[in-house]
Amino acid sequence: MQWTRAELRSRITPGAIGMVHLAPLPGSPGWDEAGGMTAVLERAHLDAHALVEAGFQAAMVENFGDIPFHGDRVPSETIAAMSVVLASLRREWPDLSLGVNVLRNDAAAALGIAVATEASFIRVNVHVGAAVTDQGTLQGRAAETLRDRRRLGAGHIGILADLRVKHAQGLAERPLVDEAKDLRLRGLADAIIISGTATGAGADPDQLRQVRQALPGCPLLVGSGMTAENLPRYAEWADGYIVGTSIQSAGSHGVERCIDVRLGREFLACCNQLENGGGE
Repeated sequence: MQWTRAELRSRITPGAIGMVHLAPLPGSPGWDEAGGMTAVLERAHLDAHALVEAGFQAAMVENFGDIPFHGDRVPSETIAAMSVVLASLRREWPDLSLGVNVLRNDAAAALGIAVATEASFIRVNVHVGAAVTDQGTLQGRAAETLRDRRRLGAGHIGILADLRVKHAQGLAERPLVDEAKDLRLRGLADAIIISGTATGAGADPDQLRQVRQALPGCPLLVGSGMTAENLPRYAEWADGYIVGTSIQSAGSHGVERCIDVRLGREFLACCNQLENGGGE
């Protein structure tokens, strides 16, 4: 059974998912052999703790530091390291709703990690169709992902799938609504994510409006560029938001940026205000 809008809101309150950007993992070019997994875990716990302190009830963990990313299947050491991190976060915060995104597009790995660590959802960048990216051409594997989920008895794990994912270009021009309908009705995505063109870039509110009108019952999330200031632009159409860059500390860059509790609280305060009818 696919997620409804009400089910998404019951799982992710008040509709906000905070990002936990992992430091480089074993095997990646930036891997810190001296610090090892201890450093990776400390950084992940630091960000998760800040999100929880700010009031977030859901967090998405991704291997953000592993650039350049594998296009499709990631190596076993990446899966092992992410499983260690997710399991550690689960033990520390048993009530936190956790999600997994294995960059760039390894849905099978994300699903396996989610099952093993009792996560609630996964993010899939290219779930149906195909896209040209800096990793090459990525192919959607919805048929495999849905069958893997069934085989593993993991129907409770939601599939959050990107529509026209950032840092990518579709192989062929198609109407946005047609792509969205295929993602939801043929790819069986539990929720659709609409993002800007790059990390930290804002989504187009008109795209959100078009998809909402075409799929009134489908959960919609804004997946990039979210700030406390631009929330009202999306609130009429969106059911939730994925936020990372705008609630991270200033004065650093990339994976070195950490979650700032104050900025996280301000973002959630705006979410709650809009949820309670106090928006523009």
